[in-house]
Amino acid sequence: MDKPLKTPPPYPIASVDHALRAAAILQMEGGASVSQIAERLGVARSTAHRILAMLVYRDFAVQGENRVYRAGPVLELASHSQSLVSRLRAAALPHLHRVVYLLDETTNLIVRTGDTVRFIASVECRQALRVGSREGMVFPAHRTTAGLLLLAGLSDEELDEVYAAERYRERPSERPDPDQLRSELRRLRRNGFAVNKGRSERGLVAVGVPVCDRDGAALAGLSVSLPSVRYDPHRLRSLVDTLNAAAHALEQDLAEEGR
Repeated sequence: MDKPLKTPPPYPIASVDHALRAAAILQMEGGASVSQIAERLGVARSTAHRILAMLVYRDFAVQGENRVYRAGPVLELASHSQSLVSRLRAAALPHLHRVVYLLDETTNLIVRTGDTVRFIASVECRQALRVGSREGMVFPAHRTTAGLLLLAGLSDEELDEVYAAERYRERPSERPDPDQLRSELRRLRRNGFAVNKGRSERGLVAVGVPVCDRDGAALAGLSVSLPSVRYDPHRLRSLVDTLNAAAHALEQDLAEEGR
């Protein structure tokens, strides 16, 4: 069943939102100082310090001797190394901002962990009607544009392991049909891009392309998200070309960093 378009709750609590975002930053990126958290959240240093102090108290964070805060024991570490996630995010942000400048739609960078994907970076556009930031959020991989692209890079054996029936014994309705999924992934491999029309959230369309390493293996997915009322199929090729240009530029930056 499709999920509704994610919107903030009618009575948002800013302090809770700030704490959750700070926890996600520590989990995904490996560590941050008070100043860095304050800048990312757009709050004063004193506010960032209070947020981090509460996270430490509840074991969501720990403070090192160099005053850098890191994820605490409560937060489960992702299989992606924190250094890779942090490096990917830092390298990708300028390219995400450029895509937003060119397309004026929200742009995201996504990585896969098992059968889920996590949004590690999200840059919102300035349009009044827009898809909000999904940074830090987790979705089923087979229901997202980038997730499908990343699954397409797996062998049949790896895909069988990810979606093994025993892993879904307690939640059988969440397991995708293996034959249908394989058929869809074959088509994505031929196309080199994916389109998601209301599959992850009602009222949302996303178009994505993979970001690959020097060996051609997909590291992440780069996608643009927009309200379905603004999606024009005739613009699809233009969207894909813009995303591919950004993905290739990001790949070059990552390759140069690795030398």
